[in-house]
Amino acid sequence: MSRKFLDTSHPMFRPLWVRVLIVAICLGWAIFEVVGGSPLWAMIFGALGAYAAWAFFIDPNRGSDAK
Repeated sequence: MSRKFLDTSHPMFRPLWVRVLIVAICLGWAIFEVVGGSPLWAMIFGALGAYAAWAFFIDPNRGSDAK
């Protein structure tokens, strides 16, 4: 059994507002880190937010059991 980093087929991620909130929190925290002067953490949270946005809204296999 392979485990994904972000299991988009989990029922918790079904509502749109949950997916939008997760992406917004990650990207918002990245902005907070840039303003605070921590570029490494900003890149980490920015990448996490970008990955979540891709996994939730762009990935054609979102929610499927495709490997």
